[in-house]
Amino acid sequence: MEGFDFDSLLAYYAGIEGFLRRFLVYRDLRERGYAVQTGPHDFRVFKRGQRPGTGQSQYMVRVLSERDLVVFETLVHETSASTRMRKQHILAIVDDESELTYYEVKIQDLPGSAETPLITPAEGILVGHSAIIHPSTLLKEQIPSIGMNLDGDRLILSPLEVIYLMTDGLLVLRRDNEVITLPCFSAMVAEQDHELAPKAAGYRDLRKRGYIPRTGYKFGHHFRVYSGKKLHSELLVHVIATGTQPPMSSISRSVRLANSVKKKMLFALENSTGIQYVEFTWIKL
Repeated sequence: MEGFDFDSLLAYYAGIEGFLRRFLVYRDLRERGYAVQTGPHDFRVFKRGQRPGTGQSQYMVRVLSERDLVVFETLVHETSASTRMRKQHILAIVDDESELTYYEVKIQDLPGSAETPLITPAEGILVGHSAIIHPSTLLKEQIPSIGMNLDGDRLILSPLEVIYLMTDGLLVLRRDNEVITLPCFSAMVAEQDHELAPKAAGYRDLRKRGYIPRTGYKFGHHFRVYSGKKLHSELLVHVIATGTQPPMSSISRSVRLANSVKKKMLFALENSTGIQYVEFTWIKL
């Protein structure tokens, strides 16, 4: 533009919301040897050595700052659109010091497997917010890796395990001679766990898909998840309740931790049709 040097031109356009961070990403991609076009998200990025009109784009890039809130419903929509076009969906994150980090986002369709239900419901005794099953052999044979052995004949169930079993009619919970209903038990636990409803939904979905979810407390997430008879968990899963918008900075911490312990980081999004799993992976372009 006539009458502007680079500094004044950059300052002029920086008044447009999000312009500066998009410029930083565009510059970085070009310096890495990529051809870049705008749209349909922020940028289309071509394979190295290829150009618009003569080659194929490889990435669809959305630019965010470390302070942005992540609207998972929008993220899933854009990622699905990229997948339908056979492109990798990339988040380019610009931090407060104008440094860039790239994440690949995938919608994970975790395979499912049917479970064999208990022939007869187990009897449980309410103990705090947990339940004790006695004897426990039938339950352990029918549902793998559930509960914790209290001794040779007693199994203690976590609140999520209790809710899962009661929902399917596989557990009758009693306190003295009184039968405790599922709504009563859930309300009691929810007084101390405000994330109970989304966690219970995520736990149930993972179980129904044939996975074994255990508490992910030591990793700062809802679940560490096992598949088959493997000794080590492969996934960390955090359930995102409908309407929740975590900051990108918290997602970055999650991905970094998962990478350090050699696990995949999945966020489980509740929607009207069930649970959708979104994987974040650090990527070096």
